[in-house]
Amino acid sequence: MRVTLEQSNLMKSLGHVHRVVERRNTIPILSNVLLRADGSALHLKATDLDLEIFEKTPAVVEQAGATTVPAYMLYEIVRKLPGGSEVMLSIDADASTLKITSGRSNFTLQILPVEDFPDISTGEFSHSFTMATGEVRKLIEHTQFAISTEETRYYLNGIFLHTVEEDGDTLLRAVATDGHRLARSQSVAPDGAAGMPGIIIPRKTVGEVQRLVEDPDAAVMVELSDSKIRMSVGETVLTSKLIDGTFPDYNRVIPQGNDKELLLHRETFAKAVDRVSTISSERGRAVKLQLSDGQMVLSVNNPDSGTAEEEIAVGYSADALDVGFNSKYLLDITNQLSGDEAKFMLSDPGSPTLIHDSNESGAIYVLMPMRV
Repeated sequence: MRVTLEQSNLMKSLGHVHRVVERRNTIPILSNVLLRADGSALHLKATDLDLEIFEKTPAVVEQAGATTVPAYMLYEIVRKLPGGSEVMLSIDADASTLKITSGRSNFTLQILPVEDFPDISTGEFSHSFTMATGEVRKLIEHTQFAISTEETRYYLNGIFLHTVEEDGDTLLRAVATDGHRLARSQSVAPDGAAGMPGIIIPRKTVGEVQRLVEDPDAAVMVELSDSKIRMSVGETVLTSKLIDGTFPDYNRVIPQGNDKELLLHRETFAKAVDRVSTISSERGRAVKLQLSDGQMVLSVNNPDSGTAEEEIAVGYSADALDVGFNSKYLLDITNQLSGDEAKFMLSDPGSPTLIHDSNESGAIYVLMPMRV
């Protein structure tokens, strides 16, 4: 193999694929990136056996071939080369090392056999559809923060993506919950999504997809089956296994009968929560909301450090109510809201609260209260 390409192109492609590689691996080949020079391009692939990213970048191929080298080492070498320089990758005569040449810089890296590199991208996909990157990004950003990190409840360690019928329309809906809060976002389902299986996209895959959909003018080709999802954006193809589990019936925890309406200015409220929570401890992040006609008093009491209290004007005319929430969870949700005004639907101090975004009719959030 002998191939020459621009440092910026190689850097961009390695930036996409190297993140998939786990830094600590008991299987040596999984620390490597697969390089294949063919035609007028260099193909790169990396995997952790659950997630695989494939990328293609323009190159001058003098001699076709393939090899695998340590992903992070190659990434660091290319990152430190001068911008705009040309990089030559070539395998030595005895096929034991890869030589990297750029200007007066020369590196050699140990290689492993291409035959040992795993491939998880094979298999049939039952459904396929195309979405704008903006829609994919919206579904992720509105729900990602609520993904559980508790490994024992593995079926909550991702975003549940499925279709629903509502008022005669087919909607593509994303849901995430960690048991303390729930986030739901939806958009009109694209052609081809109807009848798709409900799938749980793993947390790591969600993070990688988020990085792929940064270009607002691009489109995402989505292919999926019961066990895998493949997403293609430009020259990048991401294939991932899905979480093999059953997502709980989230509709059961979305309150229907909350009748106490609270309207507030999102930014004013978020800043007030942030200020009073300065006093709270890491173990107890509870902030108390005391609601009465037209006003809210936010307070935090930390026996180890002191107290904090702030009053803000709100739209509230129901019976007086004292309710507590985890301040971090409150801020997580308010940071997702895009409108100036937020609507909270409350019931009592022990029941979940429903939160609406004034700008996103399809986005709702549920937050469990805390004892204060």
